[in-house]
Amino acid sequence: MLEKMFKLKENNTNVKTEITAGITTFMTMAYILAVNPSILSEAGMDSTAVLLATCIASFIGTACMAFMANLPFALSAGMGLNAFLTYTVVLGFGYTWQVALLAVFIEGIIFIILSVTNIREAIFNSIPFPLKNAVSVGIGLFIAFIGLQNAGLVVANSSTLVSIVSFTDNFSTAGICALLTVIGTFITAILYIKNFKGAILIGIIGTWVMGIICQLTGIYVPDAANGYYSLLPAFEMTDFSKLGETFGQCFNVDLSNVGIFNFIVVIFSFLFVDLFDTLGTLIGVSTKAGMLDKDGKLPKIRPALLADAIATSSGAILGTSTTTTFVESSAGVAAGGRTGLTSLTTAVLFLISMLFAPIFTAIPSFATAPALIVVGFLMFSNISELKLDGSNYNTAIPAYLCIIAMPLFYSISEGISIGVISYVVINLVCKKYKEINPVMYVLAVLFILKYIFL
Repeated sequence: MLEKMFKLKENNTNVKTEITAGITTFMTMAYILAVNPSILSEAGMDSTAVLLATCIASFIGTACMAFMANLPFALSAGMGLNAFLTYTVVLGFGYTWQVALLAVFIEGIIFIILSVTNIREAIFNSIPFPLKNAVSVGIGLFIAFIGLQNAGLVVANSSTLVSIVSFTDNFSTAGICALLTVIGTFITAILYIKNFKGAILIGIIGTWVMGIICQLTGIYVPDAANGYYSLLPAFEMTDFSKLGETFGQCFNVDLSNVGIFNFIVVIFSFLFVDLFDTLGTLIGVSTKAGMLDKDGKLPKIRPALLADAIATSSGAILGTSTTTTFVESSAGVAAGGRTGLTSLTTAVLFLISMLFAPIFTAIPSFATAPALIVVGFLMFSNISELKLDGSNYNTAIPAYLCIIAMPLFYSISEGISIGVISYVVINLVCKKYKEINPVMYVLAVLFILKYIFL
């Protein structure tokens, strides 16, 4: 049945590999179950309700990806988009969280229309192959940077913006967590080099177990006040009735005090970021997995984008911010995932996590950090596909700008924006008109307008 449904042999994979990959993807995404309720609760939403909404929306979106597109991509509440909802729309503009969720719902409906009418697919196909490779490389650096941050290896510095953590200061908390990440990264890398099946998953669990041992022996000392919690999983049930506090509330709004222009700006802000974060993730992960055809197109792009759009609207109704394709899907791809069975596994785990959320959320960020760092390298290796000789600087320089923009500006969509604008400007000035797809002109103008007005 699974072979018929997901075409495993055709994709050179098997059930064991797919399930392992799905578990790996989930483990690298599980942090969202702790982070999203924390962020959205500051907008006045109930944290338990947000947790349940996040789990269900992730299940719906990821299951749609599995059955509609047969691709190993998982979806959940997008980081950055949840912060935009809380800190800009609610706390900044002064709108209620119900109004913000309505904007997310409308954005999802617009996405469904764009997906059905092939507009999103046309955008995907218009991006030249060198830029698609650059997106993959840039995402590699970006998620590696996220991993370093999650581990506490990279810390803020008033002089240089970022610097390496001091291992000796606060060794029982920040220092030991950073050190465990370093050890876990070496373990994961060595296992991967030796072709261990599920090397990335083993690295996550192994790093977590080392942390638990450190806590039991007193090397790691929990300090909840500063964000260092117990590494031991808690065994308690979730209050499911809390979902009623957010379910359907996006329709229970009073727009009389909401300026129509500002509301449209909010919708299009969500729209821009979600659209190009999703496209960037699909391009990057698909490129690394070898799923693009000879023309650089993803054959199943339309159902993948439609699944993403359905997830966004469903999530808004349930009570969470924009649900989008996660770049952490690359962890599952790196573990061998190639079909929808990988994403279905992840979807089921999201559903199960409603029952045992405290256990899943006990996975510390320093334990998933090695996976992100190693997967970042695997995606970064795509840089070998970019020809950086003097004969093609007109495509190489935009690719370079796209790559460095993602980690430095902390945004996949910003990397794509700068890559597209620079590609069009450079080729236009150099009179290489044939190199530019007409859709690229439109995208470049829209991106420039975004920087001016949004």
